[in-house]
Amino acid sequence: MNESVELKMENNNAMLREWFDRVDSHKTGTITAPQLKSALAVGNLEFPISVVEQMIKMYDFDRNGTMSFEEFIALNKFLLKVQHAFSDLERGRGFLVLDDVFEALVKIGFMLDSPAFYSACASFDQSKSGMFRLDVFISLCIFLQSARNLFNSFDTAKQGRVTLDLNQFVYCTSNCRI
Repeated sequence: MNESVELKMENNNAMLREWFDRVDSHKTGTITAPQLKSALAVGNLEFPISVVEQMIKMYDFDRNGTMSFEEFIALNKFLLKVQHAFSDLERGRGFLVLDDVFEALVKIGFMLDSPAFYSACASFDQSKSGMFRLDVFISLCIFLQSARNLFNSFDTAKQGRVTLDLNQFVYCTSNCRI
């Protein structure tokens, strides 16, 4: 890694650490879903608590229900990737239309067929306007990444297909709800 890239990453981590420490008001070394929700709202990103809980769950590597600084860095990396895909396609409108959503999802690495894409979009387009603001797009991506993570945990042979019994199916549906 060259020095400028290394320095940029160190500066970014220092800024993230400062932000994380401000959010960690109890100085526990971890942040909770309500703390993360409040902090995101300061940046004009309003999410239901269920989405914020899913964000934490996605990167809660030690499964303690909170987010450490290292886990937060992983979440931040994902959110930046999503935000860049959104910004590349929103064309100053402040939202993506369905064709843009599809293209942005492909940029992020989500290859969905039409029925899966339209079904997922319909679940997150509460107003049925076909316009996805950044917070709605992030919520959709959190759902898709969570679904992918859960799918991959069952796809141990990495074949892109799984067979589930009823208990596994119930587990999956209860763990991907946002």
